[in-house]
Amino acid sequence: MYDVVIIGAGVSGTASARALSAYDLKICVVEKGEDVCCGTSKANSAIVHAGYDAKPGSLMAKLNVRGNKMMPQVAKELDVPFNPCGSLVVCREEEDQELLQELYDQGIANGVEGLKILNREETHAMEPNLADEVTAALWAPSAGVICPFLLNIAYAENACENGVEFRFDTEVQEIEKIDGGYRLLTENGPLETKVVVNAAGVHADRFHNMVSADHIHITPRRGDYCLLDKTAGDLVSRTIFQLPGKYGKGVLVSPTVHGNIIVGPTAIEQEDREATATTRDGLDQVISKSARSVKNIPIRQVITSFAGLRAHEHGGEFIIEELKDAKGFVDCAGIESPGLASSPAVGEYVKEIVVNILRPVQKADYKAERKGILDPKTLSAEERNALIKENPAYGNIICRCEKVTEGEILDAIHRPLGARSLDGVKRRTRAGMGRCQSGFCSPRTMEILARELDLDMSEITKCGRGSGLIVGKNKEI
Repeated sequence: MYDVVIIGAGVSGTASARALSAYDLKICVVEKGEDVCCGTSKANSAIVHAGYDAKPGSLMAKLNVRGNKMMPQVAKELDVPFNPCGSLVVCREEEDQELLQELYDQGIANGVEGLKILNREETHAMEPNLADEVTAALWAPSAGVICPFLLNIAYAENACENGVEFRFDTEVQEIEKIDGGYRLLTENGPLETKVVVNAAGVHADRFHNMVSADHIHITPRRGDYCLLDKTAGDLVSRTIFQLPGKYGKGVLVSPTVHGNIIVGPTAIEQEDREATATTRDGLDQVISKSARSVKNIPIRQVITSFAGLRAHEHGGEFIIEELKDAKGFVDCAGIESPGLASSPAVGEYVKEIVVNILRPVQKADYKAERKGILDPKTLSAEERNALIKENPAYGNIICRCEKVTEGEILDAIHRPLGARSLDGVKRRTRAGMGRCQSGFCSPRTMEILARELDLDMSEITKCGRGSGLIVGKNKEI
């Protein structure tokens, strides 16, 4: 019997696990994927939103602003790269400046600090590559960009170091009410718990509806993105938004913490909760709409495209509460944008609900800090030479595009909740995220994974079961 079982190892689930790991509780995170960060959390804009978009008085607004204020300290504690670069919401028509004023007023009501409406000259002086038609912008200095993979992984590693158990490749199939809690029927056997935290992303409504008569419905919204090479990294230095519409904040152009430029997303509603393939139409929308805010985007420097699904609940609000007709079942549902920015506050909010239910005591030995994977590129020449002398693996470059060493990959494999697949290594080290998109480094990374995990090369996958890479051997007799 666990005290708490959290369904889903995205940013909401792992942020909640980290917050709850400060208490004397037996906690388990169950995840149907082979790793943390396998759903929405691995395919998003990576923006730490300021908090002017959400309706004043909403839980979304409260947690966005709170999460934004928490993020610098959280990034520091968890050793995650974060750039408080600020954002601009631009408009092209004079009459649209009324909408900028509405966003400004909304942001002030939400408690966002430093907002300012800029005129044409101020806007173009700040970002010279904006489209010539841009006439004004809302400047939000508290916005920023972060690495969504490393934030998610850091939440999980820190929770694990504080005693949280993780079960991967474990899909929850049914949930039953039992005396004193719930029984979760999974593909790997049943789990019993006093409290369930439902952080299952686009599948959260399915689990909610198993235990509650008050049903909810989540519609996946697909967002297509293009990622540009680092040679285009100086195109903009701040996140550039367009005026938001019915389906969200529109197509953005933004720097990443790693020096690329990201462009997207679309907002295409669909019922298939696993369909994350990009489409020609979706990518055409990204390219055409982005040109309305930023000119001369070097589309020929796109190195990859991808799509993610956002969990849109029809009420357009975060649902984080203990259910009235299912005591001990805590929803963390409908966490769409600004879910990444809100994640520290989401974890804090879930913690308060669960602590109020279980009344646990705090741990005396809770560790809030986590050290990330050492990146030799951040060292001086003297420090790097000393590191290589001590451990030659840090002198062996595996990924040429991102200059990732064997030492970093070994660390990614052997640290808490270590990588077990090519994507697991990629999200932790960036090996395979560069210009060639793993064309050169994947065989060498597979060799390291096979060696360190004592597996045959044929057992190494791209991203868990069903994604094997080797189907046979040349010249077999």
